[in-house]
Amino acid sequence: MDDRKREDRKGRRDDSPRQRIQGELRELRQLRELRAREGVRPQRPEGGTGRSRLDQPRTGRRALIPMPTYDPEAFGKLSERIARFLGTGRFIVWMSVVIVAWVVWNTLLPATVRFDEYPFIFLTLMLSLQASYAAPLILLAQNRQDDRDRVNMEQDRARSDRNIADTEYLTREVAALRQGLGEVATRDFVRSELMALLKELDDRRESRDLV
Repeated sequence: MDDRKREDRKGRRDDSPRQRIQGELRELRQLRELRAREGVRPQRPEGGTGRSRLDQPRTGRRALIPMPTYDPEAFGKLSERIARFLGTGRFIVWMSVVIVAWVVWNTLLPATVRFDEYPFIFLTLMLSLQASYAAPLILLAQNRQDDRDRVNMEQDRARSDRNIADTEYLTREVAALRQGLGEVATRDFVRSELMALLKELDDRRESRDLV
């Protein structure tokens, strides 16, 4: 009888965790059913399925329309080249040649060959497009030049600070040397002392001869 009671107790102990797990699973199922009836969906972590990892950086949401990528440095160099070319006399000459050829073509040649009649609407459109693209390119080149000037100014300021510190150090060293040299006997001082000693010796000799 005692052995049977012990076996029944062991079986109850072994069944108790299983029963707890089964009860928790039933409760979860009931909660899901209730949420589904009410129209509430279970919340999922953003960025994919599964649990959110705290040891990993959060990835941004992907855009619906992927934007094109470009190298800002290469684009800035290209804008500077275009801005330099726009600011030269060669650009003005070529632009004047194109405009004159355009006007002559569309005024003096036969009507069958013309493609832009007076008042040259297509020419004005092309010039406005050229101006609309040239203005931001020139501004971008100016911003890059301002950044370079700012960096150069900071470097010059740091260089001038170092030069000031060096000059102050040199002035302190020169002042210390002057103070040190003030206590050292110079050549003129030694010469004057020797002359005084010689004169004193001559005076003593003369006094001895008189005696």
